[in-house]
Amino acid sequence: MTTRDHNAESSEIEVVSVDSELRIGVFPCMCGKNIGAVVDIDSLAEYAKTLPGVVFVQVNRYTCADPGQREIEETIKEHDLNRVVVASCSPTMHEDTFRKAVKAAGLNPYLCIMANIREHVSWVHRGDPEAATEKAKELVAMSVAKAATLEAQKEQDVPVTQAALVVGAGVAGMQAALDLADAGFKVNLVERESTIGGIMAILDKVFPQNDCSICILGPKMVDVGKHPNINLMTMAEVETISGYVGNFDVRVKQRARFVDMDKCTSCGDCVEVCPVDVPSRTDQNLTWQKAIQISFPQAVPSSYFIDPDTCLGMDLIRCGKCIDRCEQEAIVSSDQDRYIDFEVGVIILATGFNPANPEKIPRLGWGRYPNVITSLEFERLINAAGPTEGKLVRPSDLTKPTSVAIAQCVGSRNIDTTPACSNFCCAESVKCALLIKEHYPDTEVVIYYQDLRMHGKYFEDQYRKAREEGVKFVRGRVGEIQQYPKTKNLRVSVEDTTHNKLDLLDYDMVILSMGAEGQSGNFPLPISCTADSFYIESHPKLRPVDTSSAGVFICGGAESPKDIRDSVIQASAAAGRAAIILQKGRYPIEALSARIMQDKCNRCGTCVKRCPYGAISEDGTGKFTVMGALCQACGTCAGDCPNDAIYMPNFTNEQIEAQIEIALAEKPEEKILAFACAFCSYRGSDLAGVSRMQYPTNSRVIRSMCSGRYSTRFAQKAFELGAGAILYSGCHLPADCHFQTGNHWMAKREPRIRGWMKRNNIEDERFRVEWISAGEGKKWQTIMSEMAEVAERHKKSKLKPRKSSVKPKKKTATKAKPKSKAAAKLKKKTKSKSSGAKKIATKKKKGGK
Repeated sequence: MTTRDHNAESSEIEVVSVDSELRIGVFPCMCGKNIGAVVDIDSLAEYAKTLPGVVFVQVNRYTCADPGQREIEETIKEHDLNRVVVASCSPTMHEDTFRKAVKAAGLNPYLCIMANIREHVSWVHRGDPEAATEKAKELVAMSVAKAATLEAQKEQDVPVTQAALVVGAGVAGMQAALDLADAGFKVNLVERESTIGGIMAILDKVFPQNDCSICILGPKMVDVGKHPNINLMTMAEVETISGYVGNFDVRVKQRARFVDMDKCTSCGDCVEVCPVDVPSRTDQNLTWQKAIQISFPQAVPSSYFIDPDTCLGMDLIRCGKCIDRCEQEAIVSSDQDRYIDFEVGVIILATGFNPANPEKIPRLGWGRYPNVITSLEFERLINAAGPTEGKLVRPSDLTKPTSVAIAQCVGSRNIDTTPACSNFCCAESVKCALLIKEHYPDTEVVIYYQDLRMHGKYFEDQYRKAREEGVKFVRGRVGEIQQYPKTKNLRVSVEDTTHNKLDLLDYDMVILSMGAEGQSGNFPLPISCTADSFYIESHPKLRPVDTSSAGVFICGGAESPKDIRDSVIQASAAAGRAAIILQKGRYPIEALSARIMQDKCNRCGTCVKRCPYGAISEDGTGKFTVMGALCQACGTCAGDCPNDAIYMPNFTNEQIEAQIEIALAEKPEEKILAFACAFCSYRGSDLAGVSRMQYPTNSRVIRSMCSGRYSTRFAQKAFELGAGAILYSGCHLPADCHFQTGNHWMAKREPRIRGWMKRNNIEDERFRVEWISAGEGKKWQTIMSEMAEVAERHKKSKLKPRKSSVKPKKKTATKAKPKSKAAAKLKKKTKSKSSGAKKIATKKKKGGK
C-alpha cells in the first residue's frame, strides 16, 4: 500500500481574523406571501434593529432571487457589514446561495447564517400570526447571537489524483467507467465476478421494448474490455481504502483465475474433459457446469477460469485433464491470489443489488416445489442460451405449462422482508407474461398484483399490449402455495381485494416476481446505508448521486432498486459529478473541520475512538491532530470530549449555548428546545413545514451537522435555564446516520443525561430522544405536539432551575437589553458610541409591505 504524508498536504483550516467591531446586517425575506402573509415582517424588522450588533436591516420580497442577492452584495460594501443573517427559508435550501452572495461582496462566506422563519414558522403556524411573529423574532435573535461569535474560515485545497475507482461492473458501473474513460481519465474498474455485465447479462429480454438483453449489452461490454483508459479487474474485491477526496489509497484483492487470459482462446476443449459437474450459477442452478467454466459465451474477459472449491481436491495436478487437453498451455496451476495497490481521486460505487431471497417466504414454496420459480429463473428458461434453449417448460417434468400465475412484490412492500417497492417488478411481470404469450399464445397467464406501477416511458403501452394478448390482472396478494404430490401442479390461495374474496386456484407453474435487497454492508469505506443495505445519498433531490463522504458517489442498484434505464442515467450523473473533481486538479476542503485546542487537550484519546473516518491521530509527540481532508465535521468527537478541547467551526459550544440562552430568555418553562441533525431530523422538520403540518408555536430548533455533536452539557444548560422540554433528534438507528456512528454515540449519552436529571429533580418526560428521517414530517409534527403537552403539564411545577444567567426582559423597554451572557458578550463587541443606533437603516424592496 502506498504511504502518503497526509498531514503535509492538508494543514488545519486557517481561521481568518475579523474586525472586532460587530456590524451585523439582517435581511428578513417575505418570500412573497409564504412568509409575509403570516409573519409581520415590519414588526420583525423593527425588532431586529434593536438587537446588539445589528447596524442594518433590510426587507426583501424574494431575497434568493438575483435582485435580492445583488442587494445583499451592495449593502455589505456600502455599510461595511461583517456578519450577515438572512431570515427566510431553510438553510438546507439556500445556505449555499447566500454564502456565494456574501463571498461575491468580499466577505468571508462563513460569516453568513440563516434564520429559518418559513419552514419553522410561517408554514406551520398559519393559524396564529401573532405567536408566529414572536417566534420569528426569537429565531432571528438566536441567529444574531450566533452570528456575533462566528469566525471567518479559510478554505484550503488538496491535490487530486486524476484517476477513478469504479466498484461493480454491471450496466451502471460500465456506463460510469466508460463516461470517465471517454473524458480522458484513467479508470480502475473492479468486479467480483469472473465477467462484467451484472444481472442484465443473463436476462433474455429487457423492457419496455423487449429488446434482446445481451444484444444491447454485449457491445458495451466489449468497449469496456478494450478501452485504453480502463484497467479492468475481474474476480476482484476492494480490500481496503484509506485517504480522502482526491487522494484515496486503494488495495484490491484479485482471486486466482488459474487460466492465463492472454493465452486462452475460449475454445472450450478443457470443458469437454473436466469430470466435475456443479450447479450453474448463470443458469440459476437449473442446470450443470464444469469446475472449469466461462459464465456465458459473450463474457468479458473472454476467458475460462477454474473454481478451486469444486476442482477435484483443489489440486490441479491430481486430475490434470484440462492441462493435458489445452494446446495453448493456458492453464496455470500455480496461480495465486494477488494484491493490487493504486491511488485514485474519486470513487463510484455501482455494486448493484441482490434479488430478494424467496427462502425468506416459505409459504410460497420456493425450493420445495420445483414448479415454483423466480423471475430470474424464468429469464434463463426462456433464454435461447439457457438450459432449455428458450423453451419454457416445467422443471418437474419438462412439459409445457398450460397455466401460469405470476405473483408480484415477492420480497417487497412487506414489513417482514423489505417495506419498499422494488421499482421494477411490475414491469418485469408484464414482460414475463408477454414472453409467455409470445411462445405459447394459448397458455393462461394471470398476474396478481398489489398496485400496478407502470410508471416509466412506454411502460403503459406494454401493460395495454398484455391485456390485448389475454393476460389477466387480479388485484390481490398470493397467500400460500401448495403442491399436488402426483401431478406437481400448484394450488394457489389468493386474496382478491377487488371483489373482497379468497380464491383457491390451480396452476401448472408459478413465477415469483422478486424484489431487491441491498448489498452495501461489506464495503471498506464508511458510507451510510439504509437498514436494507442501500447506500444513502447526500440529498435525494439536490445531490442524488453524492454521499456524505466527499469524492465518493453512488449509482444504479447500489443506491436503490431501479431499472436499467434509470441505472444508466444515474451512472452518467455520478461520472459527471466525479469528473468535476478530477478535471480541476485540486479540491477545496470545506472549512468546518474539527480542530483540537492543544492547551485544553488532556491526551485521553476519546476523540480517536469517536471518529468514524480515522481523521484524528497522534502525531508522534503526544499531541492529537485532525486531518482536515478526512474530517466530515460531524462533531461527534466534540460531543464527548471531557475537556471541551475540540473546536467545531460554526457549531462551537459558545455558539450553541448562545442560541440556548436567547431561546430561553423569555418564558423558558413554555419552550421546547429541539436539537436536530442537518441531514435527517432537521430536514424532517422542514418537510413538516413544506407539508403545512401545524403544531404549537413554542418550539425552538437548534441545528447541527450530526446528533453526535449534542453534548450532555447542552441539555444541562437548557434545563438550568428552565426549559420546559428538550428534544435530541437524529437519524434512525442502527444504520441511517450520514456520519456512520454519530447517532450511536448520542444514544449512549442519554442515560447520563437522565441520571443528571434525576439527581436534580427534573421530570424524566421532559427530555426525549427521537430518530426522525428526512421523510418523517408527520412524526416531527406529532412529537412537537406531544412535547408541547409535556411542557404545559410542568409549566406550573414548583421545581426551580438550579441557576440561570438570564434576566427577564422588561416589558416596558423600547429597545432590547442584553438578556443573557450571549447577549452581553455580543453587546461588548458593538460600538459604545451612542450614535451607533442611528446608523441602522431599514429599506424595503419595491412592492414590499
